[in-house]
Amino acid sequence: MARQVPYTRVAMKSPRSGGPRPPGSSRPPGSSRPPGPGGSRTGAGPGSGPGQPPRGRASYAKPAHGKPAYNNGAFGTPVDARNEAKHKSRSESRPNPRPLPPAERPVSPARLSLQRPPEAAPVEQVARESGSRESRGRQHAAEAPRGTVWLYGTHAVAAALSNPSRRLRRLLLTEEAESALAERVRQPWPLATERVDRARLDTLLGRDTVHQGAALLADLLAPPALAAALERRGPVLVLDQVSDPRNVGAILRCAAAFGAACVIVQERNAPEETGALAKAASGALETVPLLRAVNIARTLIALKAAGCWTVALDAGGGALSGPSLGQRRVALVLGAEGEGLRRLTRETCDEVAGIAMPGGSVSLDSLNVAAAAAVALYELGRRG
Repeated sequence: MARQVPYTRVAMKSPRSGGPRPPGSSRPPGSSRPPGPGGSRTGAGPGSGPGQPPRGRASYAKPAHGKPAYNNGAFGTPVDARNEAKHKSRSESRPNPRPLPPAERPVSPARLSLQRPPEAAPVEQVARESGSRESRGRQHAAEAPRGTVWLYGTHAVAAALSNPSRRLRRLLLTEEAESALAERVRQPWPLATERVDRARLDTLLGRDTVHQGAALLADLLAPPALAAALERRGPVLVLDQVSDPRNVGAILRCAAAFGAACVIVQERNAPEETGALAKAASGALETVPLLRAVNIARTLIALKAAGCWTVALDAGGGALSGPSLGQRRVALVLGAEGEGLRRLTRETCDEVAGIAMPGGSVSLDSLNVAAAAAVALYELGRRG
C-alpha cells in the first residue's frame, strides 16, 4: 500500500519579483486579472505596497455607472477621475454666469410657433429713432383740430389775413416773418401774434416744410354754390380726379393769374384743403372759389345749362384755338395725372381739343396738368 504524503502548502515565487508569495494570497496586490499559467502578467513590482497604486500596464475595469474607465497604472489616477477634477477646477475658477432675462433666453424651435410676435413700435417712435430726413419730416407734434387747417408760407398767410370770409384762430410768427408780413398786410391784424422760433414751427409742421417762419390756424373755407360762382366773370376749370394737392394749388394760382371764375374738383378723388395746397396756390385759395362736385358728368350738364361751352383738353382732338371760340364762355375740363380724362367725361363735353406743341417729340407729347392748364388759359385769353 502506497504511503500517503500529507499536503504541504509551499510558498511560490513571483515570476517577476522573484520573492516568495505570502501565504494566504492567491493574487498579487493590485492585479485586476486572475493569474493564469505561468504566473500573473501584472504584478505589484518593486516599491508597491498597501496605500500605493499598482504599477504596470493599464487594465480595463467597468465602473459602477456603466461607462468604461481606463486605469493607467503608470500614473496611478484613472482618466475619468483626472477629467472630472480638471472640469471641476475650471468651474470653480470661473465665476457663475449672470442668468439671462426671460426676453434674451434662447427659445427652442418647437416653441416658436406658440409665442406671440413682438408688437410693432409706434410710428412716432420709429420716426424719432430714425435719423433720415424723410422720417424727421414726418414728425408732427400737433395736428389741426377737426374743421381747421394749418396754413403756412408768407403768401398764403398774408392772403388768409386779408380774406374776410376766413375765420382765424392762431397766428405763429418768427421775428423775421412778422416784419415781412407787415409789409404785405397792414396792421392791426384780426388776431394777436404768437412769437415763436423756427424750431417750434419745424416741430409743429414738419422739418421739411417750407413755412418761411409763418403759420396760421384757420377754419376751412365754405365753398359757394355753383350758381354763385358762375356770377364771376371768366372761364371755368373742371378737374376730373386730379389728386395731387400741389397740382391743384398750381392750377388755382393759374386761375387767379388769368381771371378764371372758379375751379371745380370731384368730391371723392380730390385732395382736401391742406397747407401744401394753399402754399402751392400762393394765396389764390383765398381769391378763387374751389367747388366740389359729387358727379363730374352731371356738373358738366349743369354748366351747359348755364351757357358754358365745355371743352375737354385731350391730345386726341384738334389744336385749341382761342379766337375760334368767339365770345363763348368756356368750361375747360382737364383729366387726372397719367390717366387723363375718363370716357364718360370726354363724351359729355361739347368739344375735344389739345395743345399745339410744335417742338414736341414722340417721347414728350404731353404736359403736366398744371402746365397744360396755364397754356390753355393763355390761349383762351387771346380772343379779345
